[in-house]
Amino acid sequence: MVSLAGSQILSPRHSPCTSSSAATRRPGHSMRTIRSALLHPDSPPGPTSRVMRAAAADDADSDMENLTDSVIDFRLSELAATAGPAHPAAVAKSSSANAAATEMLELSRDFSDYSSFNSDISGELERLAAAAATPRSDAPQPGAVDLNDLESMDLSEDASPLERVEPFVLACVQALGPDAAPDARRAAAARIRLLAKHRSDIRELVGVSGAIPALVPLLRSTDPVAQENAVTALLNLSLEERNRSAITAAGAIKPLVYALRTGTASAKQNAACALLSLSGIEENRATIGACGAIAPLVALLSAGSTRGKKDALTTLYRLCSARRNKERAVSAGGVVPLVHLIGERGTGTSEKAMVVLASLASIPDGRDAVVEAGGIPALVETIEDGPAREKEFAVVALLQLCSESSGNRALLVREGAIPPLVALSQSGSARAKHKAETLLGYLREQRQGGGCRAGLGAATSMAR
Repeated sequence: MVSLAGSQILSPRHSPCTSSSAATRRPGHSMRTIRSALLHPDSPPGPTSRVMRAAAADDADSDMENLTDSVIDFRLSELAATAGPAHPAAVAKSSSANAAATEMLELSRDFSDYSSFNSDISGELERLAAAAATPRSDAPQPGAVDLNDLESMDLSEDASPLERVEPFVLACVQALGPDAAPDARRAAAARIRLLAKHRSDIRELVGVSGAIPALVPLLRSTDPVAQENAVTALLNLSLEERNRSAITAAGAIKPLVYALRTGTASAKQNAACALLSLSGIEENRATIGACGAIAPLVALLSAGSTRGKKDALTTLYRLCSARRNKERAVSAGGVVPLVHLIGERGTGTSEKAMVVLASLASIPDGRDAVVEAGGIPALVETIEDGPAREKEFAVVALLQLCSESSGNRALLVREGAIPPLVALSQSGSARAKHKAETLLGYLREQRQGGGCRAGLGAATSMAR
């Protein structure tokens, strides 16, 4: 039996793209008419980049900093942590988000369909590494392993301790070799995908076995099944925090972006999730954007399944913590599908779309693009007749749009936003009341500055 005791996890290479590596509402038109226009499939693409200038983010960005969502068998809320535990055997997960970040996480928790996974391996891998090099007499030898047995094998911790799993892992790595037949490599990737699906200790065992660099070339495979298996295997492996560095160091980012562009529907979804997982390493966010991930994520917003749209939204939100990626998302036409998604009630995408829109509205190009795509009337209608949770997301997005733009405040008043904002400031949750009152305060400032006098006096006096 080959031992994994001498295996090392590679440290990440800090080099990008390693290859191995308006509709504007017109007076007299109802907001439902505007929405119908917004949701038309032939809507024009979003604007291209304009001259950039620095823009300070207000508290709306802070409110959304911890927005995450579970997408493939794991709790994506853990990806928002800026620092993980020192060792994967640690039981407690980091929850050191600031108060403003926690606010948005609480807002999003109810519509997150996440499931937990256990990353506490109780020191089992260290015990294996420190064990004697001589294999146990009752352990199966790599040459004697039948990989077909994995299909029916009980992979629970009680039934399959790591000593039993290790020979199968080694046999899969051997079958992934460059000299192996294509069918054997495809099957080996599928089995790594299965092995890494549920248990943290197996994910870490696979991570130190040499499987990661062997999987990366399959991301560019012309065999769609092999490519999908490799993408999903790497996604599952990336759930173990220390594997993310090894995946990055193996040059997987650019091939994952390739799979995001060219793969099957499932491969695209899982590639988006894998990139989201790798973006847990903050330095990777700029690299992922520079390697071309933003445009295919925007495409997934328009053409993906409901699950694919959710995956793309969550990944875009995390990547757009980097300003350059916000610019890329606006240039790729991301605002138009985001505005369309505001109207997809009951699917779980509307809230997330509003949060990503608010993030893009923190830069000047983004604010302009949201207005041109009809975002203000869509958001106002949400505050007017949307569910309570969507109203809170909508008012946060409108705050971002209007905090530094008197023109957008004037548009907001013309869209009839005052009555629903007053109602929200009086009957919404504590958080919604605060945001609505803040936005009404901006509109009062607009009035005092000489603009938008009509209708403000009586309406804003009610908010006091």
